[in-house]
Amino acid sequence: MKKTVSLHTLGCKLNFSETSTIGKEFLKNGYSIVDFDSKADIYVFNTCTVTENAEKECRQLVRRALRNNPEAFVIVTGCYAQLRPEEIAKIDGVDVVLGSNEKFRIFSLLNDFTKKELSCIYVSPLDELNQFGKANSTEADSRTRAFFKIQDGCDYKCSFCTIPLARGKSRSMNPDEVINEFRLLVEEGYREIILTGVNVGDYGKNYSTDLYHLLLRMIEVEGDFRIRISSIEPNLLSDEIIDLTASSEKLCKHFHIPLQSGSAEILKLMQRRYTVDDYRKVIEKVVDKIPECGIGIDVIVGFPGETEKHFNETYKFLTELPFSYLHVFTYSERPNTKAISLPGKVEVNERKKRNNMLRILSDKKKNAFYNSLIGSELEVLFEAENDNGLIKGFSSNYVRVALKYDEKLVNNFSKVKVKEIQDGLAISELTEIKNTFELSCL
Repeated sequence: MKKTVSLHTLGCKLNFSETSTIGKEFLKNGYSIVDFDSKADIYVFNTCTVTENAEKECRQLVRRALRNNPEAFVIVTGCYAQLRPEEIAKIDGVDVVLGSNEKFRIFSLLNDFTKKELSCIYVSPLDELNQFGKANSTEADSRTRAFFKIQDGCDYKCSFCTIPLARGKSRSMNPDEVINEFRLLVEEGYREIILTGVNVGDYGKNYSTDLYHLLLRMIEVEGDFRIRISSIEPNLLSDEIIDLTASSEKLCKHFHIPLQSGSAEILKLMQRRYTVDDYRKVIEKVVDKIPECGIGIDVIVGFPGETEKHFNETYKFLTELPFSYLHVFTYSERPNTKAISLPGKVEVNERKKRNNMLRILSDKKKNAFYNSLIGSELEVLFEAENDNGLIKGFSSNYVRVALKYDEKLVNNFSKVKVKEIQDGLAISELTEIKNTFELSCL
């Protein structure tokens, strides 16, 4: 009987792509992958360290896994493991801690998955985090969307962020390798490829190229596909990328653009590489060139020194911007960051209050954006799942669309007309199936 492994990811899309790659290594070595709630022989946790809650969740999940199987071999890797391996090694039941370099070398580092009394730690120092580990992932069992890692690490010095300490300096995948791997994903039947990385817009520095020129090459690959950029810093969203997105059907009409604060003073304390005015101009350019563009924004509330006046500046700034949703983060004190020593700590209850206010604003903006599309036509990539008689998918501009389930729509680009908005879904009717990918290929 095959031994089993369960993999669990905390954090960003980049982590998901890397976890999938780890999973493929276990499959190659004769293991079968089971759901996290199943009893597994090995549990692998790919961790995040952006917030204190992510670290707390990791510890809770390890304990939960060991309740399922007290004899299971537990591996913890990822950003939390890179930054505080000794802390993780003290968690009862953890057998191995692997750093950022080591996560793709499980089978070369370990030849025995039997529990031992003491945890082993394999973590490279920060100055050795210069390798690029290939990774791409898929969503569930459908060949619909794939996350494709093209960049890793970050050279920015944001005062709240530990990612450069956990992942090292910015580095990219060789552009020729990107195109080869991308072509394989398309040939395997993936219709949407999401480009991921710590700082995707910084792609190509170590190869004297950039994201724009990579995109030019990618859209020339033959096949029925579209490309979505997972997230891009406002100072790296160039006019060329905006213009290319406006003109090419191969690029999703959607940008996720971190802001973090709409207060000039707080943005400066965060050591971000743009001003509030810079950010506004980028959004205005996007909307001017791509009126139907879906725009997501990251915001942090409760940063040290953020008074009620500063928060109100952020709130007002956001109300004036044309965006479709927010990702709201409550500031969390992170060791070894500049922000942790800044004065003006915001009470936790106040942080939660501000978070809630922005989430409500996000719901209002999303609802307004969705309603503005009633009567319009969208191109949607539908997924395989039958959800109570409905088939769902995302449009190019990241609108969640639903209509009556029809198997012929799975993994096909289809045009729909939006009829009404219900429970955060654009209820639509089919107008055209654009391509006919054979389900037998799945």
